[in-house]
Amino acid sequence: MTRYLLPLGVFLLLAVFLGVGLKLNPREVPSPFIDNPAPALDLPGLYDAGTRVSGEALRGKVWVLNVWASWCLECRREHDLFNELSKRREVTLVGLNYKDPEADAKRWLAELGNPYTLIAVDREGQTGIEWGVYGVPETFVIDRDGVVRYKHIGAIDRQDMHETIEPLVARLESES
Repeated sequence: MTRYLLPLGVFLLLAVFLGVGLKLNPREVPSPFIDNPAPALDLPGLYDAGTRVSGEALRGKVWVLNVWASWCLECRREHDLFNELSKRREVTLVGLNYKDPEADAKRWLAELGNPYTLIAVDREGQTGIEWGVYGVPETFVIDRDGVVRYKHIGAIDRQDMHETIEPLVARLESES
């Protein structure tokens, strides 16, 4: 009898783990950065390598960091939403161009529009690693004190923008 119960018990345990796993959202990966200071950001700018894009220079502002690349199809899918957001001028939008030839990035922005207030170039991907980037696109919301308040993995869709990012930015902007 116990000879049959052990395999049945193992099967049931595996079924429970599989059932729980299937209900998880792959975009909701816990980030150790949430409610902690943002990692350092100090990179050359896309249009002028002599300028630096720095997280320290953004202190006192609520800002959104969007990690993107011209070779990323999902980045193209979300790009119009960032163009719309930038037209409303509600937040400083910083682009982190990730492992992308600069000429390709500039061509892509010329074609699709440039929503970014600042664009940092992460040629080797080291800064992306320090920020815990799994892949592009990823988006972070950072408060006035330089603390990460939100991380989104994958392309932002209209619902994400209107129901999560915009209300969070508005709330953070209203806090003194």
